[in-house]
Amino acid sequence: MEKNDFVKISIMTLDDLEKIKSSLTSSFDEFWNYSTLKEELLSPFSKYFVAKDSDNLIVGFAGIKIILDTADLMNIVTKKNMRNLGIASYILEYLISYCKSSKIKSLNLEVNVQNSIAINLYKKYNFKEVGLRKKYYNNTYDAILMTLSF
Repeated sequence: MEKNDFVKISIMTLDDLEKIKSSLTSSFDEFWNYSTLKEELLSPFSKYFVAKDSDNLIVGFAGIKIILDTADLMNIVTKKNMRNLGIASYILEYLISYCKSSKIKSLNLEVNVQNSIAINLYKKYNFKEVGLRKKYYNNTYDAILMTLSF
């Protein structure tokens, strides 16, 4: 378990998911629902991590899907009332460290072209823009493909 001043990161469990089930779409983000996350947690290819505050309350989570030596960032989410405190950065640093120690060669992701905060976060960690998916989000917004090679 990794921790900083007020957040600790550990493997996400089904019990963790149950704790945020009722507030998942209201306190985190609308596009990841309970059943989708449960499927991800049960997948042998997925690794999910949860960030908890000093009161052991979940303030963020992230997941990757690993295929051979490549990982795809499925999501990285901070609780809405805890944003802009560096939690997403801390989780991303943890994921990068995990990927390196797991001998993963690259971490890939898609990010909405409208999400400048996330784009800037990924650029801060040296992700490079490598492509574009047209109308990827809700058949409306394009997604920037980004990758970080190790």
